[in-house]
Amino acid sequence: MKKTKQLVVFFVMTLVLSACSLPGLKTSSDPNTIAITGGITTEAQILGSIVAEMVEHYTDKNTTIINNLGTTNINHQAMLNGDAQISAARYTGTDIASTLQLEPIIDPKEAFDVVKREFKKKYNQVWYPSYGFANTYVFLVRQDTAEKYDLRTVSDLADVADQLVVGADRAWMAREGDGYPGFVETYGFSFASILPMQIGLVYNAVAANQMDVVLGYSTDGRIASYDLVMLEDDMNFFPPYDASPVVSQELLDEVPEIDSILNKLAGQIDTQTMQKLNFISDNDLIEPSVVAKDFLEEHNYFEEGGK
Repeated sequence: MKKTKQLVVFFVMTLVLSACSLPGLKTSSDPNTIAITGGITTEAQILGSIVAEMVEHYTDKNTTIINNLGTTNINHQAMLNGDAQISAARYTGTDIASTLQLEPIIDPKEAFDVVKREFKKKYNQVWYPSYGFANTYVFLVRQDTAEKYDLRTVSDLADVADQLVVGADRAWMAREGDGYPGFVETYGFSFASILPMQIGLVYNAVAANQMDVVLGYSTDGRIASYDLVMLEDDMNFFPPYDASPVVSQELLDEVPEIDSILNKLAGQIDTQTMQKLNFISDNDLIEPSVVAKDFLEEHNYFEEGGK
């Protein structure tokens, strides 16, 4: 099997998106190479490598993975510009709020139907069925913080919101709908001190006592690594964030095998499995690409009857 080339692209957070190709993102002029976006999180990088390994296993194509894309909007822009043909880690709730700028949709099936329809109509992209898990936002605290303030639900934070330092995803802070403004409206309180952070840094920050509360991802392996407490979203504010790959129709026309390849992954990774894969990478310090390859080899690349 050909070795997947890893292309790491760093972005300044103040990057202004434009209609032209994003700086440094033009990956290859080789028509035999398919560019796949991963992301800034361990999870997105694992999924990017899973998709790349599957493509190389079942086709004669090479793949290039673009990691460290800091936001969904940058990821989406890479697809629109033709810098990438497959986006490996997209989440229904996030794209509904940020890309499509629609009101949050709570029902998972309705959310999937909306992104599938709108992405085909507006961008000529195909949104595939979920890998089998949803990765929602979750407020996290250390065990000592939960005990000190008797925290079990997000609503429990209301009485101590002026005493706690909170760290949250930069993109979430400004996003309408399922972002911080909507959170304040739904829960009826705001935090006296809330700082925008890169999502990958929040777990270390709360574990090291630099933050009291952070907003993380429910499937992140570091929740178990650091023995963090997940607060229940008792107001059901966060919509479903089912994870799926998204592919340009142009690529599907050129390489129709991609359709069956990605459908092999539908429903194959449940929440517990994704937590485990993230944990192996984050806790055991195994490269996401290695975690992905080991997972696929264990399941025989989801050959017929191979799981």
